[in-house]
Amino acid sequence: MLKKMFAASVALLVVSAGLIGAEKKEFKAKCPVSGQAASESTSVEYKGGKIYMCCPGCVEPFKNDTAKFAAKANQQLAGTKQAKQVKCPFTGGKLNPETAVDVGGVKVCFCCNGCKGKVTKASADEQVQLIFNDEAFAKAFEVKAK
Repeated sequence: MLKKMFAASVALLVVSAGLIGAEKKEFKAKCPVSGQAASESTSVEYKGGKIYMCCPGCVEPFKNDTAKFAAKANQQLAGTKQAKQVKCPFTGGKLNPETAVDVGGVKVCFCCNGCKGKVTKASADEQVQLIFNDEAFAKAFEVKAK
């Protein structure tokens, strides 16, 4: 009887551990138009990925002027793991993991401390523009195919 109770307890722990690991990861993204929390239910296609908006009212302003919102949209692609960093955003050089910094919730690496220094000296908004402008994004990030 004691062995059966022990076995049942172990089985319950194993099942519980499996359920904890299976929890859905919380979705976190900011609307590039409003800056509010984005919703998975409102999105637009962009550079082979999806950009999430806070509401349907932000879709048209984004579509009408994507250049205005490009840096924040590119940041969202990286932050939602739809884009992966493959090179330094300044030089296109090989990444050095020891140079990693957080830029708007996205871990970004550089080729050297000189490039890292350009970003660490900038304000938070300037950092997003430096790293996620269209030119730097195209040089450093690849959007994963769906």
